[in-house]
Parts: sequence; C-alpha cells; structure tokens
Amino acid sequence: MDKLGVPAQPVLPGERGAPVWPDGLAGSMTHCQGYCAAALVRAADLASLGIDAEPHAPLPEGVLSSVALPREAARIGGLAEELPAVHWDRLLFSAKESVYKAWFPLTGKWLDFMEADLDLFADPGDPTRGGFRATLLVPGPRVGTRVVDHFTGRWITEKDLVATAVAVPHS
Repeated sequence: MDKLGVPAQPVLPGERGAPVWPDGLAGSMTHCQGYCAAALVRAADLASLGIDAEPHAPLPEGVLSSVALPREAARIGGLAEELPAVHWDRLLFSAKESVYKAWFPLTGKWLDFMEADLDLFADPGDPTRGGFRATLLVPGPRVGTRVVDHFTGRWITEKDLVATAVAVPHS
C-alpha cells in the first residue's frame, strides 16, 4: 500500500471472505503451505486482478473431476504427455482460482469451476512458465463499455510452487 501512496491499513474480509481493499485499490491474495502473497494495483490502472499459488504436486485423487470440464481434462492429459514435469491438473485448479478472484470483484457473484473453460499452454522453449485463456461459459461482467467474455493469465512453476495470475484491463 505504501508503494502505491496509500497509508497502511488492515485488509478485512468482505462478502464470501474476499478482501476489502482500500478505496482506489484493487488486489488479490493467496496462500498455501510455506507461501503467501498479495498483489495490489491502483484501481485506475486495472479493473481487477486475481492471483493464486499452490503446491506444485498432483491434485488429490478425485478432485480433478470436480474442477475440470471433460474437454479441459482431455487437454491437460495431452499436455501431461508432452510436458510431464508440470502438474497440469494443479495448474488448472490454480488458474481457475485466479480467474475466480478476478471475476468476483467485478460481479459480486460466485463462478463455479464448470463455468469457465481454460486452455493452458507452455511458453515455447520454457516448460516452467506459460499462459492461459479462460473462456466464460456464463454471461461475463461489464467493464466500462465492454462485456468480458474471457480472461487471460500467466503461470509459472518454481521452487515446488505453481503460481497463476489474471489481470483485467479497463479496455
């Protein structure tokens, strides 16, 4: 907050536990065992953002079917054959969490795991990082004069973590 010129102050939980940021700021928080992070921007610079971090390990048995559409599961199956060092199931989960964290401040509504179809990809020549596109399967939020029908994001695996981020521009 200090780096953005806002006096330090507590960030309290709001609706559905989402952080309530000081006026003029947008942000996101994440935590998992051994790691925590927060990202803040001036609300004038971005409409919303979402971040997530997870252990870079397989999802527990049975979780993938509750978070992945059949076509997503098929796509990450192909990615796992091509680049087996990445835990694509956990990466998909994390990316969906980042999408939700960017979605909620714009809508105030729940976004189910099955309401966004994610397509993940690795950067050419660097299987430790890449990007994703989340196509919304429900009506998207209005940001300024446009309706958002998808979110784009980035991911990285490093030091036994996978981290994902989504930034939603104003235009």
